[in-house]
Amino acid sequence: MTFTHPARWLAALSLAAGLSVAAPAHAHEAAAPPSSSTTASTGTVLRGLDLDRATVLDMQRAMDRGHFDAVTLTRFYLDRIRAVDPLLHAVIATNPAALQEARQSDLRRRRGAHGVLEGIPVLLKDNIDTAGPLGVTAGSLALTGARPARDAFLVQRLRDAGAVILGKANLSEWANFRSSPSSSGWSGVGGQTNNPYVLDRNPCGSSSGSAVAVAASLAAVTIGTETDGSIVCPASVNGVVGIKPTLGLVSRGGVVPLSLAQDTAGPITRNVTDAAAVLSVIQGVDPRDPATVRDGDRDYLKALKPGALAGKRIGVWRSAAGDNQEAIAALDAAVATLRARGATVVDGLELAGMDQAGEAEYPALLTEFKHDVNAYLAATPGRHPADLAGLIEFNKRHASTELRYFGQELFEQAQATTGDLNDPEYRAFREKATSLSRKAIDSVVAENRLDAVLAPTNNAAWVTSLTNGDDFTDFVASSSPSAMSGYPAITVPGGYARSVLPLGVTFFGGRLSEPTLIALGYAFEQAAHVRKPPTYLRTLP
Repeated sequence: MTFTHPARWLAALSLAAGLSVAAPAHAHEAAAPPSSSTTASTGTVLRGLDLDRATVLDMQRAMDRGHFDAVTLTRFYLDRIRAVDPLLHAVIATNPAALQEARQSDLRRRRGAHGVLEGIPVLLKDNIDTAGPLGVTAGSLALTGARPARDAFLVQRLRDAGAVILGKANLSEWANFRSSPSSSGWSGVGGQTNNPYVLDRNPCGSSSGSAVAVAASLAAVTIGTETDGSIVCPASVNGVVGIKPTLGLVSRGGVVPLSLAQDTAGPITRNVTDAAAVLSVIQGVDPRDPATVRDGDRDYLKALKPGALAGKRIGVWRSAAGDNQEAIAALDAAVATLRARGATVVDGLELAGMDQAGEAEYPALLTEFKHDVNAYLAATPGRHPADLAGLIEFNKRHASTELRYFGQELFEQAQATTGDLNDPEYRAFREKATSLSRKAIDSVVAENRLDAVLAPTNNAAWVTSLTNGDDFTDFVASSSPSAMSGYPAITVPGGYARSVLPLGVTFFGGRLSEPTLIALGYAFEQAAHVRKPPTYLRTLP
């Protein structure tokens, strides 16, 4: 479904040695921002409510009191997308039925409906199926003729809760699992997404458009997806909150897969309150997805307690920061906040076996991608390639657009596998990656009697280069233990590099520990007050 850096293993190895829209809304390439970003950095206030700072609960209260309605709120975001997204390239397409959906929500509200997301506009990453004109593209021109027969299960959950589907967010094409090196946030359909803090900096991937859009107040909330890092990295690099749920808490049904063994969708929002509200809605048992869990149905808003850090034991995975002094500084500040709020900090922990787990992850993903994407394409109506081999040929025929900046080596490596999930060699790789990562988390939590583990989420965003791909110099990432184990993680704003570029910190723990992680993330957020709005700088001095 999503992967932050296909070349992450290369970076890790080097460190050890010494990631239908009939017509796309736009297909921008390198950053070419307008001469002024005044409109972007201002104009988030709607009838007295600053939507950059407001939670979805604040928006609900404003609609209940008649300050504005869902139509007004939806029109605000549509207008802001038109005005601001030329700077960012975060939105692939808007929903032509969005205002009608908002009118229907207003009618339901007048009749007494009051779901937590009633009338709230939501942007979906464009690897999430939507029936009708929005379709799904995974960022690839090969899927512009795809016509999903139904909404993804999580989309139906959003609709049932009264949400307005605002449109589709840009992403790293095929969840950044096509080529290495590649530029995170680029797709053939949507072009290159830009970081709203500094426009020539990268937004990380693959849920780049989702994170950028919510950071820039182009939507109330967004949905991203992750296989390894693609919720938490873009959320942190763009100064917002992201939750990577326990595998199976949110249905994978109707989401373009990378690996069903690791894929999950989750919320990306400006604050923990909104993330908790969205997760409460999109979780649920899907008859089409046998992995969905029956013991995870919770109201995560009940976990929002400002004093939740008091008395908790939190371990610190400090070595995840490497020698990156900016990430270390953000981590140190987070540790100081935890201690000031009454938490016991167990510093300097290590997660045993993660190097070996990481060595097994990549070959497992190659086999899983071939199997899972072939199954998805076979089940999806419309005009598009029938399988991975067809995607490879499509890209060759459209090399001037799809292969303009980088190739499809990962596609070709995946195609060379058997694609057989019963293959003994594949099963050994998957068992090794999953079991070692679960053991790493479970054992460090049990042995130290921890409520959660804290780690730096990311390094500062690098300068985007479509020709050279992502810059892994001084690379920081802590997503893999949670990703490979299928366990949850939440990233929250933790600081800034050079006073401008966001840095996140991640809380992670064991299976279905979302209530604890959300509580800790919320208490930290309320104590630290780190997040500030994007600056839309053209570049750094």
